[in-house]
Amino acid sequence: MDTRQVAVCMLPGASRLTAQLVAELLEGANTLLGGPGYQVQVAPLASTDLARPWDQFWLVAPWRTLVDSAALATLPAGLCSLAARRVLLGGLEGGVLWLAAAGLLDGRRACGADWLLPQLQQQRPGVVWTPGLWQLDVQPGRGLLASSARPLAVPDLLLALLAREHGLPLARRLATRLGLSGLRGQDERLAEQPGPHALVPPRLAEALALMQANLSEPLPTDDVARLVGLSRRQLERLFKQHLDSLPSRHYLQLRLQRSRELLQRSGQSVLQVALACGFTSGPHFSNAYRAAFGCTPREERARELAGLRSEMAAPAGAGPVATLANPAAG
Repeated sequence: MDTRQVAVCMLPGASRLTAQLVAELLEGANTLLGGPGYQVQVAPLASTDLARPWDQFWLVAPWRTLVDSAALATLPAGLCSLAARRVLLGGLEGGVLWLAAAGLLDGRRACGADWLLPQLQQQRPGVVWTPGLWQLDVQPGRGLLASSARPLAVPDLLLALLAREHGLPLARRLATRLGLSGLRGQDERLAEQPGPHALVPPRLAEALALMQANLSEPLPTDDVARLVGLSRRQLERLFKQHLDSLPSRHYLQLRLQRSRELLQRSGQSVLQVALACGFTSGPHFSNAYRAAFGCTPREERARELAGLRSEMAAPAGAGPVATLANPAAG
């Protein structure tokens, strides 16, 4: 397999986390492919040569680019040149606005932030703006366009692209390695969003994505705050306001939820699950699990095994399984 050349181009103010997620997903794919299937360069616009023979060009930008018309005027010609060479173009967060400004999204589907959709539809009526997780738009003769509005959905977009290029099994294996529960479709909504709120602030979204990507080796709250450009106090205020929780408490809930999924769906031992979810002490894991779910990890595993044995022992056509399979029965 030929090595694909991938540029992840960061505009001023872009989320470094978003750019790193693209690189990490493709590097994870390299591991599973057994070779350098993707060579990734993450760099600011000033250090990115648009004339290079890229196979993929990902543009990461903040949403405030929407009103920065002077900056928008500097890049469209280069993007059009890339599109003419059938390079896969990806717009992440506000990066999609640069693709729209270049006229590359007219008549095509693109992912926009929920809170900006009315403004986007008014300013770029030729684009089919969608509120889902991600979009892969393919049209004959026009190449592939990819877009995602938030950092939390970047892994879903990359996994969908990898499934398209290398098959669904590889994408599923990579999702498992990353600790993700599965592949989410482009029209799904972010499960991490709180209740009725349509959107969480971008810095909070980055913090949540950072936690989700580091379940096996939890980051201290101070590090999470620093990586998203906030003080610890500012981060705690965001979590309290939007999630009614502290960062450390929410992080623990994410790790415990992941451990429950692994106990129920994987063949890993209780110890392996604990380590995979960042618990280095068996008693701590057991106590935290019991407090969250009302049983210990071993009891959870025993309950799951008992359920499987019961299903295997049940005679064909008996009980509720038969009722679900054939509602007209009886």
